[in-house]
Amino acid sequence: MAEETAVYTHGHHESVLRSHTWRTAANSAAYLLPELKPDHRILDVGCGPGTITADLAALVPQGHVTGVEIAAGVLDQARATAAERGLDNVEFEVADVHGLQYADDSFDVVHAHQVLQHVGDPVQALREMRRVTRPGGIIAVRDSDYAGMVWYPELPVLDEWQALYQRVARANGGEPNAGRRLKSWALAAGCTDITATSATWTYATPEERAWWSGLWADRTTSSSYATIAVEGGHASREDLERIGAGWRAWGQADDAWFCVLHGELLIRV
Repeated sequence: MAEETAVYTHGHHESVLRSHTWRTAANSAAYLLPELKPDHRILDVGCGPGTITADLAALVPQGHVTGVEIAAGVLDQARATAAERGLDNVEFEVADVHGLQYADDSFDVVHAHQVLQHVGDPVQALREMRRVTRPGGIIAVRDSDYAGMVWYPELPVLDEWQALYQRVARANGGEPNAGRRLKSWALAAGCTDITATSATWTYATPEERAWWSGLWADRTTSSSYATIAVEGGHASREDLERIGAGWRAWGQADDAWFCVLHGELLIRV
């Protein structure tokens, strides 16, 4: 059975979960929501702290949602998120998307948000997602594209951040520009009925700028990404502190604006 070979670049530092817990089905899976039916069985791959998973469960009250993660530790937070919302149609399990433990045709919908950019073999991951999706069901995948992110003011230190992040992610076995590659991966996995779209997150208000710049400043200096960057010889601690300070400077600019590009696929099986 195929297994994960990549290292998850972000880890689960507080600054990472600060971002992940902001995510909802509305702001991260809007392209999928019109397809959902109340009795759907959904597999949410790479569910993290479970905020999107819980939203999906609320949208299929006669159905069931299984959230899976390769890292067991974060699933306690996902279970707590579901419990706080009183949801009894959701469960969380450890699984590797390269070799899922579920039978063929087990789910109506298989969803993965910001997952394929981090896995060692995204084509194999899509083959597995396809295998466990019933005929007539849907695979929904969405990933950001780091080279497609744009911002103002055009601070050189953020160009440095973008280049550094891509080096670290690729050294870990991932593909940070996954958004533009999703369709090619799906075709390689044997998928044929593919609807490809794109969407963005934009951070421009004072509150949005403070949140986005703060979490990236902290992630750059204090998360496992920072450790990997230094231990892998991609940057020094001084480099990371300088980039973190650059993020905070960007967030304090009144005219600051940041756009995160995502590729999206709806694949009909």
